Amino acid sequence: MNLADLIERNAAFTPDKTALRYEGRSISYAAFAERVANTARGLKAELGVGRGDRVAVLATNHPDYLVLLYACARLGAMLLPLNWRLAVPEQLFILADASAKVLVVEHCFCDVSLALTQSMPALRVAVLGGEQGAQRNVDELACVDVGEGRDPRVDEKSPLLLVYTSGTTGRPKGAVLRQEALLWNGVMSQHMHDMTAADHVLTVLPLFHVGGLNIQTTPALHIGATVTLHPRFSPDATLAAIAHDRPTLTVLVPATIQALIAHPAWTTTEITSLRALTTGSTQVPVPLIEAVEARGVPVLQVYGATETCPIAVYTRLGGDLSRKTSTGLPGLHCDARIVDEHGRDVPPGVAGEVLVRGPNVFCEYWGNPAATAEALREGWYHSGDIGTRDEDGYFYIHDRKKNVIISGGENIYPAEIERVLATHPDVAEAAVVGRPDPKWQEVPVAYVVRRAGSACEADALIRHLARELARFKVPREIIFVEALPRNALGKVQHFLLKERGAP
Repeated sequence: MNLADLIERNAAFTPDKTALRYEGRSISYAAFAERVANTARGLKAELGVGRGDRVAVLATNHPDYLVLLYACARLGAMLLPLNWRLAVPEQLFILADASAKVLVVEHCFCDVSLALTQSMPALRVAVLGGEQGAQRNVDELACVDVGEGRDPRVDEKSPLLLVYTSGTTGRPKGAVLRQEALLWNGVMSQHMHDMTAADHVLTVLPLFHVGGLNIQTTPALHIGATVTLHPRFSPDATLAAIAHDRPTLTVLVPATIQALIAHPAWTTTEITSLRALTTGSTQVPVPLIEAVEARGVPVLQVYGATETCPIAVYTRLGGDLSRKTSTGLPGLHCDARIVDEHGRDVPPGVAGEVLVRGPNVFCEYWGNPAATAEALREGWYHSGDIGTRDEDGYFYIHDRKKNVIISGGENIYPAEIERVLATHPDVAEAAVVGRPDPKWQEVPVAYVVRRAGSACEADALIRHLARELARFKVPREIIFVEALPRNALGKVQHFLLKERGAP
């Protein structure tokens, strides 16, 4: 059995039920299943995609994003979601590291794909949406009516998702998630949300993140519910959809919740169709939770990572939601622990590293056995996150992976920005930390030591960074210093820089 069978089974039970809604049109489960089967045939017959091949997708949220996921599941191929906010050099690194065979690109990103294919001429391209032109179109692939479009050797142990997550070394690592990871992640989501086929999920977070893809979207499709997709988040469109389409569930990160609360229509928009609003990705400010609950909507919290698909720890609808700063209990089908530096469980109230184990956990970092061995030890994923648990077993996350900055739900790793700064001829050394921000929770700030004799200005460094990095990763401020604080071993003490920049 492969994950696409769940779509086919739902199509058999309720063929006319709406699976997806997108920009005013509805797609039934029968039509969705047929599109998946035909696209799988097209990928195999026209582009030579087979078991183990990587199919990259560069697109905003679109029904065919999900079609490609389940088509890859049928073929035993791996979907490689690309963050459209990344700069071309970042995209190129991921495509090359993954040895992608095919790139499916939305027509609005065709200029980006041109730059990518110039550097990778062997990459085969198919365009999603727009007018059919010289390049192959996904609609044409979905019209192929030859071959099986299924690999009988594929099962739930087959890899399906290859999701790149920024790393502390300054280069992203590709987490490999098997089909079973999405299956069990879905079961935990259904438990968390008390989700049934009667639910209607509104998806506004990007599908290139496991949060947007797997906290509610794929679990809803597996159980036969309806999903409304927005191409990207907009406060206006989100509030209008809640009022008029009346979804029952949605996921937002704190920055997008703040954007809704700050919108003039927040207090007048009817939002009580929502049985719950789910949030996570960073510590959630209690005032945001209280503002949503004051409108009659319960707030659920979830903790996890790309490596956990992402659901690992959560609060449950109908459960105890009184602990506003807690991310909940270990999920229905995974274990979580908090351990000291020797791997021993710590007592309640004592801080330690969060470890997760279960069928939802990734199996490897693509082509990186050293990083895999470091993160996966004796079956446990070592998150690098620091937390505690109380006497009742509820988890509290206090710190995040080594110096990570979370800005508007996006993970930003200082090492990545520091690596690019170091390539500028006027930079002797640099350190990047997060600064609290009322809109984005945090924004990056860089402390830079100039090379001797240099009079480099901040604008020049900002331009240098903007050529190599996504805009959200470019520091909001460059602060020139004579030296960086270091410990006895010579390591930069980022926490001292954070304290210096704190309000």
